[in-house]
Amino acid sequence: MSTSWGWTVHGDGKTITPGAVVAPEERLTWSRTIGIGMQHVIAMFGATLLVPTLTGFPVNTTLLFSGVGTMLFLLATRNRLPSYLGSSFAFIAPLVATQSDGIPAQLGGIIVAGLALAGVGLLVKRTGRALLDAVMPPAVTGAIVALIGLNLAPVSAKSYAEQPLVATITMVSILLFTVAGRGLVARLGILLGVIVGWVFASVTGNLTDEAVRALEAASWVGVPQFHAPEFRLSVILVTLPVVIVLIAENVGHVKAVSAMTGRDMDDLAGDALIADGLATSVAGCFGGSGTTTYAENIGVMAATKVYSTAAYWVAALTAVALAFIPKFGALILTIPPGVLGGATIVLYGLIGMLGVRIWQDAKVDFNNPVNLTAAAVALIAGIGNLTLTVFGVELEGIAWGSVGIIVGYPILKWCYETIGEGQQLH
Repeated sequence: MSTSWGWTVHGDGKTITPGAVVAPEERLTWSRTIGIGMQHVIAMFGATLLVPTLTGFPVNTTLLFSGVGTMLFLLATRNRLPSYLGSSFAFIAPLVATQSDGIPAQLGGIIVAGLALAGVGLLVKRTGRALLDAVMPPAVTGAIVALIGLNLAPVSAKSYAEQPLVATITMVSILLFTVAGRGLVARLGILLGVIVGWVFASVTGNLTDEAVRALEAASWVGVPQFHAPEFRLSVILVTLPVVIVLIAENVGHVKAVSAMTGRDMDDLAGDALIADGLATSVAGCFGGSGTTTYAENIGVMAATKVYSTAAYWVAALTAVALAFIPKFGALILTIPPGVLGGATIVLYGLIGMLGVRIWQDAKVDFNNPVNLTAAAVALIAGIGNLTLTVFGVELEGIAWGSVGIIVGYPILKWCYETIGEGQQLH
């Protein structure tokens, strides 16, 4: 073994030891690490660029601060927690709701939400693991991780149905590359599958004329568009509830990586929340959308067994570089719905199954009615994307499912142990 740039080379750098994973402090050869890093870029691109597309934010600016935020995250977690910070879907609803207030006012809401998230991170860091254990035991954590992935199932299914043949070619390619491929081919299965799907879509006329024209018109070099923030209380109040989702996504990410790598990373939960909060606020200071740990990249790690933070540095630096190449952003936007549907039906499913794995590893007892009913309600709220408006603020499935089980689980547990069958067992 040799050490270079702070990462120890895993085995011979070319293959992964059977039954092992490439740990955060390890890496494969640089050529393989760069390829995997590029795969992380492709995995996050569609969703990260979709957020500014839907909300009217500048695409290249959002991409730039996605990369910058990822580097900040890696520094704050001391290269121990692999993660990519992409645009958070949680911000779509408040940003769309406040479009009439203008981007500067919206940025003020993003900044405050980021600072609030960082404040929660400081509290978690100060109180330590005891707070996490009390608030998010395995029964709760597994449900949250599962519903984060399964909540996205309708989005994947809708994209798949738009171009079923393209989606099927993409999905089958990913499955074959990942399962039947060897070495680098297996590690880059998702990227290769997306490329196969895109080429098939191109030759069969499934790329939109509008996207192709936009690609032809885009320049090769350009500076992202920046905005200065303004602060309006009405916009801030609409934006703040997204913090609930960001907490669930970040803590869920820590738990998911812990389960996948077989390591206890609870001590990094506070750092992860602080880092994402600061990254969100930094993005808001200049015109980028809020960030979050990315579910798509969890799926990539689960498929490749590579958790090296070196790959995420490659991804972050690549995203920053590409932010100054408008033509590349336009190329990514030519990826048709079918390709995204075929890829995400694999990625989102992997995330959902990670929640199940957390339950399995912790031996969560579903004969216990508390575990069974709390998880059941949370999953249906998440999968069905339960959407309710409270005091003028619309919250969706991930928020209701996550908050519901975090608040409801200890109440149900108290009822069971105090006045129910659990009291008789004691």
